[in-house]
Amino acid sequence: MNKYALLFVLGLYSSTLLAQIQPVSRPLGDGFQKGNFADRSMDTIADRGSKKVTKNTKAKIEDYNIISRQFDTISVDTTLTIQKEYKFNYLRKDYFNLLPFNNMGQTYNSLSYNFKNSASVPQFGAKAKHFAYMEVEDTKYYRVPTPLTELMFKSNFEQGQLLDAFFTTNTSEQFNFSIAYKGMRSLGKYQHILSSTGNFRFTSSYHTKNKRYHARAHMVTQDILNQENGGISDEDLIEFENGNQEFIDRSLFDPLFEDAQSNLEGRRFYFDQFYQLIPKDSLGNNGLKIGNAIFIEDKYYHYTQNRNNPVFGEAFATTNLSDKNTFEHFFTEFNAQYNNKTLGEIQAKVTLNNFNYGYDAVVILNGQTITNRLKENAIAIGGGYKNRIANIGLTANFGVNIAGDLEGNFLDVKADYRINDDLKLNAAINVNSSVADYNYRLYQSDYLNYNWQNNFKNQQSKQLAAELKSVKWGVLSFDYSTINNFLYFENRGEGVKPYQWDGTVNVARIRYESEYKYKKFGLYNTILFQKVLDGDQVLKVPQLNTRHTLYYANEFFEKALYLQTGVTLSYFSDYNMNAYDPVLAEFYIQNDKTLGNFPRIDFFINAKIQQTRLYLKAEHFNSAMTGYNFYSAPNYPYRDFIVRFGLVWNFFL
Repeated sequence: MNKYALLFVLGLYSSTLLAQIQPVSRPLGDGFQKGNFADRSMDTIADRGSKKVTKNTKAKIEDYNIISRQFDTISVDTTLTIQKEYKFNYLRKDYFNLLPFNNMGQTYNSLSYNFKNSASVPQFGAKAKHFAYMEVEDTKYYRVPTPLTELMFKSNFEQGQLLDAFFTTNTSEQFNFSIAYKGMRSLGKYQHILSSTGNFRFTSSYHTKNKRYHARAHMVTQDILNQENGGISDEDLIEFENGNQEFIDRSLFDPLFEDAQSNLEGRRFYFDQFYQLIPKDSLGNNGLKIGNAIFIEDKYYHYTQNRNNPVFGEAFATTNLSDKNTFEHFFTEFNAQYNNKTLGEIQAKVTLNNFNYGYDAVVILNGQTITNRLKENAIAIGGGYKNRIANIGLTANFGVNIAGDLEGNFLDVKADYRINDDLKLNAAINVNSSVADYNYRLYQSDYLNYNWQNNFKNQQSKQLAAELKSVKWGVLSFDYSTINNFLYFENRGEGVKPYQWDGTVNVARIRYESEYKYKKFGLYNTILFQKVLDGDQVLKVPQLNTRHTLYYANEFFEKALYLQTGVTLSYFSDYNMNAYDPVLAEFYIQNDKTLGNFPRIDFFINAKIQQTRLYLKAEHFNSAMTGYNFYSAPNYPYRDFIVRFGLVWNFFL
């Protein structure tokens, strides 16, 4: 633990993380109201609908703030909207573009990809295990006038449950801390598919009385454990698709194996601070901040199996297979920001990334020596700009590696234009060049096919995006991406391995999202159409992905209860769906099976009583009516019909 103590000591003598607290309004589509609905779905501390409920006179709901790493600030939201229905899940976010596996806590197959990338350094890999992994940008900080608690519960598949418990308080106006833990365990419907995850978070923030010095810190430890069974065999898929009543009990299926397990564990210590060297004058001019951010993160991915299985090829050993790769990432940044009312905000920074990835021993296979470790670093310079001129807002960020072992750069430019009170136009350009993730470049395994050392070119991407927002008509967005040196995994008969496409991938996406209300009824639509114009050999996505929710909402019992009930239809067109490899914890392309083209219909009843939201859902209740052709990945069936319930409960003390 000495290196973590040293981390905080170094942080105490550094200077400031560059940013400025700026309130951010709720995004369009996140609970905006139209039609003749009463506003009982909206927040209620300051103005509850029921006269029989005692009001909280200590604070208003907008005083309970959630602050991002970039200092964007929103208020705690206890509303009940369709967006909250979409976010009531294990990830606690809307996963419209993700298809979950049959057990909670497993991975997700991606139905669409956003190639915007604002990083110039590689990642660890094992991406299939990272959907629920909390990164630096996912950690939030808080400022509250009274203690705040939130409890989230949801039932699981068979034995187990999901519980996310959170508490935060300001011991004074200057100091806040929060502590939270999300724990989940689910046995699952199939044999040997148990999931168990834990995520502990602690955050703190402080500022001096004159608000010239600000400091924040967080600690996160997390583990994501899954039993792996390889899916069910091709022979059993026949019984599944025929709807054989003898196999409605899914535990009767024999999976490909029942002795494997994968585990991702990580811990991170983070600290940032800034000092207002020159305070802004009364007109908001000539403010100067200096500061820094620093963190260190350790993680590892560990795949174990009792006996080698022929589905992965030959192995060095026949029993007790164990693949473990470790990763250390040290990051520090020094920055400065100048504020001028006319010129805007101008930022400059210097960053250092240091990586240590690898294994405990060297592998010699077929005369090739595969090293055990990659130790690399990158020094980068970067900056940012932000300003608003009349109705036009401009934001730009860039970074380029200037020294070290890794070449890379990125440019991210955004602009928005307020057309009128209802219409807003956003446009963005993103350019990126970054080194392949570490598991593409180096991998070792007890399975012979899973050993390699590569020297891939940087993957390079360009994206042009535009978005038109209207409170009345919804949100229409478009993006076009070009990717050179595209990296992917594929099984060409010798196990799953990484490859690099020597052509160009071009993909276009258009998405429309809207909510329409008439009296007590509402219809929420999300439609995505995408087309891979070049490179469909290596990038596989469905052309159409849609979701439609028709619901009824009303108040009862003198407005003490807000009720919401309806049905959600989700659908995506068929395509060569990516397959899942548990040894790597990665998805890989395949051309043998065309999957998709099945509807998923959910019926839900949600209710809000004060600051408590209750959820009851009959998921995929059409599963026995529309055919057993539903899959999350080849050999991995999607979820059958199930009824699940849960709640989110806020306490304002």
